Amino acid sequence: MVDNRYATALVIGSVLSLLATVYLSVAVGTQHWYQYQSPPGNHEASNASELREDFINGEFDEKAYSDTLFRLNGTLGLWWRCVQAPGQSHWFKEPDPKMVTQCVSFTLPQQFLPKYKEPGNHNTGEDLIRTYLWRCQFLLPLVSLAFVILSGLIGVCACLCRSITPTLGVGVLHLLAGLCSLGTVCCFLAGMDLLHRVSVLPDGVDGSLGWSLYLALISSPLEMMAAALFLWAARSHRQNYTRMTAYRVA
Repeated sequence: MVDNRYATALVIGSVLSLLATVYLSVAVGTQHWYQYQSPPGNHEASNASELREDFINGEFDEKAYSDTLFRLNGTLGLWWRCVQAPGQSHWFKEPDPKMVTQCVSFTLPQQFLPKYKEPGNHNTGEDLIRTYLWRCQFLLPLVSLAFVILSGLIGVCACLCRSITPTLGVGVLHLLAGLCSLGTVCCFLAGMDLLHRVSVLPDGVDGSLGWSLYLALISSPLEMMAAALFLWAARSHRQNYTRMTAYRVA
């Protein structure tokens, strides 16, 4: 039998874990980790449509897509990069063209391509710090979700076996998942800071953090709080069980 206090802790921990998983999954799948605000005149430039077409159909190049993000209200995520540009217009020039968001996903091979000290210039040598920060920000959220899924399977097995002992492992996995989620945010912020040092933003362009990043940031403490509840329940139940066993033997 499980004491009501431990059962309540397990339920609250499970709810927090579910919320953290949903938040992190949404954050990974959306593109609003970082966003740029470009001056209105950039969208009215004659080559805005050309930049958009090259952004969508051109070859993958960090400098090329970064410059387009700067100029066309771009947003950047772990798997997506998007820009806003005027849509297909008629033969006459519309005074207020409708802005259309176009997104392109990073392919799996592109996630592992090296970064260079000068973006787009292969002759400057590989920037190992930016390269591994980029790869970590891609891998760590997947590892975090894998830890949560594994802990969920362990929790189901514990329920079937009617034992609270495996909850200790569930708590440890949630703690590791929370650290991976936090590491994802840190790697992304560090990578963007290094990118802006080698690619100076044009005049009038501002960058800011997006809501997707904040979702990932919120998921980390939720996972850690769930881990604390699971660890407390497992440890307290074990101590209580040990005392009861000693009392019965005595």
